[in-house]
Amino acid sequence: MQSIQDFSIQVDDTVETPLFKQISEQIKQKIASSQIKPGERLPTVRQLAKDTGINPSTVSKAYLELEKEKIVVTRRGGGTTVARKTDNQSASILRHIRLSNIISNQVLQDLSLGYSPEEIEAEFSLHLSRWWEERKEREKNATIQENKSIKRDNTIIFVGSHDPAFRLLANKVKTTFPGIEVEITHAGSLGGLIALQEGRAHLAGIHLLDEDTGEYNYPYIKHLLPGRELAVIHMAYRIQGLIFTKGNAKKISGLEDLKRDDIVIINRQKGSGTRVLLDFELRKHGIPPSQIKGYDQEVDTHLAVATSVLHGEADVGIGIQAVADNNQLDFIPISRERYDLVVPMEHYRSKLISPLLETITSPEYKSLVVNLVGYDISQMGSTTFIP
Repeated sequence: MQSIQDFSIQVDDTVETPLFKQISEQIKQKIASSQIKPGERLPTVRQLAKDTGINPSTVSKAYLELEKEKIVVTRRGGGTTVARKTDNQSASILRHIRLSNIISNQVLQDLSLGYSPEEIEAEFSLHLSRWWEERKEREKNATIQENKSIKRDNTIIFVGSHDPAFRLLANKVKTTFPGIEVEITHAGSLGGLIALQEGRAHLAGIHLLDEDTGEYNYPYIKHLLPGRELAVIHMAYRIQGLIFTKGNAKKISGLEDLKRDDIVIINRQKGSGTRVLLDFELRKHGIPPSQIKGYDQEVDTHLAVATSVLHGEADVGIGIQAVADNNQLDFIPISRERYDLVVPMEHYRSKLISPLLETITSPEYKSLVVNLVGYDISQMGSTTFIP
């Protein structure tokens, strides 16, 4: 039986959520995102209590809750393990019945609260796609990044959402500080936070709207990086909107036009902040993705969206105003969003990152970014520390 080599649980006794619930929810998240696999053994109650500095009875209560939900199995002398899927036909039938009942009860509750079947389906699909994207990202990098730490002393590794201002920042750092390199991977906002979670990046660039609070970035940071000491550096407020060809031959005037039979869109990848924003706006306007031609056509950057429109591969896409302007495309604004850099404190305090921190507040760099259309850099460089 395999034990988990790296099992990190963070608890915070200053928040309202009970400690046992914090533990059980983090274990569920690790299982859902394949950090913990079926059949793997969890730490003993005594060991996890020691690691987290809390009472063993609290850990025991968390494990008991997970066992009641049939997420884990505890055997005398065998410890607590993640429940395996079973090939036994009768057990498999019971398992599917249980899943069906869970979903049915949730749907019934949502309907009783006044939500329409279309709203429930759209919300469920969004959350499922987010989890699926997070799991795929982990599996894709597992073989090449397993137990790998960042070793290059002269390279700042950025993973996250595409942003022209950060590209300018990277170029400015490299020209001002010879010998320092900046490696950029566009994996979307969620991909950036996952990279930080797994120790594959020094910083991430994100712009993620939380629908429940209307707040950008912080709810996702707290969810995916609980208990971590972080610096959140504000880059800019940007304008997101619809991008289409100059002259607007298709007479596009807003999101409602995306339902038209003669309109094909180009979408951003799942897990990107732009995709989260589009899905939110579609639900707000009551537009099911199934009614939109091209919804499943995905690219990874704002520039790729603009390129697809320029080449006639799509009639419209969603992206930032600066990219539309740079490519001489027309633009209809939809939303003002916040773009931040997230840096774990161990990197924020390092000598490697200091050139970037110095550059982001420099007048020379800001004079470059101020020319980007749709950017508000009045708070650029302001930093919030978590926790």
